[in-house]
Amino acid sequence: MSDATDPDQPTSLWGGRFASGPTTSLAELSKSTHFDWRLAPYDLAGSKAHAAVLHRAGLLDDDGLAALMEGIDALLADVLSGEFVAQPDDEDVHTALERGLIERLGPDLGGRLRAGRSRNDQVATLFRLFLRDHGRQVAQLVRELIESLAAQAERHLGVAMPGRTHLQHAQPVLLSHHLLAHAWPLVRDLDRLVEWDARVAADSPYGSGALAGSSLGLDPEQVAADLGFTGSTPNSIDGTAARDFVAEFAYITAQIGVDVSRFAEEIIIWNTQEFGFVTLDDGYSTGSSIMPQKKNPDVAELARGKAGRLIGNLAGLLATLKALPLAYNRDLQEDKEPVFDSVDTLEVLLPAFTGMVATMSFDAARLESLAPQGFALATDIAEWLVRQGVSFREAHEISGVCVQVCEERGIDLPDLSDDDFAAVSPHLTPDVRTVLTVAGSIASRDARGGTALARVSEQLAELRSRL
Repeated sequence: MSDATDPDQPTSLWGGRFASGPTTSLAELSKSTHFDWRLAPYDLAGSKAHAAVLHRAGLLDDDGLAALMEGIDALLADVLSGEFVAQPDDEDVHTALERGLIERLGPDLGGRLRAGRSRNDQVATLFRLFLRDHGRQVAQLVRELIESLAAQAERHLGVAMPGRTHLQHAQPVLLSHHLLAHAWPLVRDLDRLVEWDARVAADSPYGSGALAGSSLGLDPEQVAADLGFTGSTPNSIDGTAARDFVAEFAYITAQIGVDVSRFAEEIIIWNTQEFGFVTLDDGYSTGSSIMPQKKNPDVAELARGKAGRLIGNLAGLLATLKALPLAYNRDLQEDKEPVFDSVDTLEVLLPAFTGMVATMSFDAARLESLAPQGFALATDIAEWLVRQGVSFREAHEISGVCVQVCEERGIDLPDLSDDDFAAVSPHLTPDVRTVLTVAGSIASRDARGGTALARVSEQLAELRSRL
C-alpha cells in the first residue's frame, strides 16, 4: 500500500518549514472535516469578528475590511446552501474555509485573517459557540418534556397510587406527586444548562493565539462581545487548552439521559400486563415481527438504552482529557465527536419521549385500588400513635404487630376489628380508623414537599413559575 507524501500541500495551514507534505496515512488520520464541518458557520462568525479587530488595530484598511466581510458573507451563504463543501484535501473546517476565501478574494486578502489567531484559539471558541447554541435547543426540549409531565400531573390531580421504595408497596401518594418527582430533576438540568452557559459566556478564548496571546494589538474583549460572550479568557494558555466546558456539557447531557431513563424504566414496568398502570398511544409504540399481539414501549426502551450511550460519551471524553499537558494537544481533536453525538442523541430522543409522555393514559381506577395494598397504611398507624403520645420506637413495633396479624389471617389493616386492635395494644383505640384510608393518609402529609393535594397543587404552580 502506497504511503507517499504530497509535496504541494495545497490546503495545508502549516507548510513552510517542511521539505515535503504529510504522508497519505497521516493526512487521513489528521482529517476532521467529516465531523467538524458543522462548525463552519461559527468559524465564519469568528472570522468576521477577527477581521473587525484587525481593522481597528490598523492591520486591515477600510477597503480590505469591506471586501473581507462581503467575501465571508458570500462564503457563509454557499456553506449553508451546500454549494461550498469541504474537499478531500482539506484537513479541517478552518483549512477548507480559508481555501474558500482565497478562491474568492485571492491569496493576499484571503490570507490576511490568519494574522493574530491560531486554529487552537479558533476551535476553542467555535466549539463554545456551537455548544451554547445547542445547549439552548436541548434546554427547550427538556422544558417541553417538563411541561408534558406537568400537564399529566394537572390532569390527574387527586388520583392516588401506591408509592414504592425498593419497588415494594410503601405509602399511598398522589400520581401527580410521583410525576412531578420526575419533573424536578429535569428542572435542575435546566438550571445546570443555564449555569454552564453563564460560565462559558464569560470565557471567550479568541485572541489567545496558539497559546501565548497576540502581539498585534488586537482586542479579545471586543471579539468576545461581537460573538455574544460576556468576557474573554484571562489566561491564553488555559483558553486554548481547557475543555472542562466540554466535559461539563457532556455531564449535563448524560444527567438528562439518566433522568429520562429513570422515568422510562417505570413506564416500561407500568406498561406490563402485571402492572397495567398506563397505556401508551399507538403512535409511540411498535409491534413484533412474529407476535401479532405485541405492543412494545420502544420509545421508553430506546431512552433507557441511549442513556448508556450518553454516559459512555462522557466517560470517553474524560479519559481523553485526563493527562494532557498544557497547552493544546492534537488529542483534543477527539473532544468533538462524543459531544456532537450527545447533542444529536438528545435532539432526536427528547421530542419522541415528550410525545409519549403527553399521549399516554393512566388507569386511575387500578392505581387507586392498589394504593392501600401491601399494608401501605402501616406508617399512618405508627404516626397516629405518636400523636397520641406514644414514642415512635414503640409505635413502630405496635404497627408491625398489626401487620403480622393481618399476614397470618390474610387480611389488610382496615379489616382488623376494634377488638383486634385492642388486643395488639391498649393505645389502639377505635379512633385509629380515621387514618386507615388512602384519602386520610394522603391528606395528612401536608408539610411542604408532601403528597397532600393542597401541597401538590402548590408544587405544580411552583414548577411552572420556575419554567
